[in-house]
Amino acid sequence: MHTQASFTTYLKLIFVALFWGGTFIAGHIVANEIPHMIAAAGRFLVASVLLLLLAWRMEGGLPKLNRQQIHATFGLGATGIFLYNICFFAALERMPAGRSALFVALNPIVTALALGMLFGEKLGISKWLGIAIAFAGAAIVITRGDLAGAAKDISTSIGSGELFMFCGICAWAAYTILGRHALKGLSPIAATTYASLWGLLLLSIGAAAQMPQLETSHLTLPVLASIAYLGIFGTVIGFVWYYEGVKKIGPARTAVFNNLVPVFGIGFGALFLGEPVLTSMIVGGLLVIGGVSLTNR
Repeated sequence: MHTQASFTTYLKLIFVALFWGGTFIAGHIVANEIPHMIAAAGRFLVASVLLLLLAWRMEGGLPKLNRQQIHATFGLGATGIFLYNICFFAALERMPAGRSALFVALNPIVTALALGMLFGEKLGISKWLGIAIAFAGAAIVITRGDLAGAAKDISTSIGSGELFMFCGICAWAAYTILGRHALKGLSPIAATTYASLWGLLLLSIGAAAQMPQLETSHLTLPVLASIAYLGIFGTVIGFVWYYEGVKKIGPARTAVFNNLVPVFGIGFGALFLGEPVLTSMIVGGLLVIGGVSLTNR
């Protein structure tokens, strides 16, 4: 029974990575058709409704927040929901989905560096080595293997899409750190639901301002299906199964499956969007995944 339960958990975590890899394809479809704030608000409208139902069914509803929890959940919504999704959609409008997925693999590295600099957490030799390897891999990906050319003219490698994606990584690092240090007495479901509601509120304000830019003819079935996918599979199911893995096999083993996200992102980009898979993406991606694994060890 224990073996069967572990197998089911591992299988779910593989699907979580698959779902999250697919968000880059869905996000790419949506980002090129409708304004970003509207797209993100649609995603979290779907997610918030489902998370509220989930919180009611699993925990009997949402707990009342104290002042510190209000500030903390607002911070989560502002960083991991509002800022991250603005950057996410802006980047996907400007760069290939597979390339964007590789950037996201740097999230644990940026988080580790921020924890070391802001909270004084010690980074041992193996962590520093992992960080160096991951950033070397990222440099290969960003420059498409032309490090010498980028050294002469960095603008040939880094455009607005790369900058948006890096800002998104920083926003997610802030979300991770806030969730680790600021929240007390809230379950993961409650914290995520409140964060999604705060994020939805902020995104809705921006979406209202962008409504004159929306062309209803662009609300096609693929666009609506992509928004639903982002909300249901990319947010709610992914979250529930991921934390189920944390509970059953521990955070360290669960985190390893995050390394599959860029693999699925690149594969889906090639399969569904016809994006090229460059040698630099494979080499750089392997270095990033290896560096992240060493840092998280």
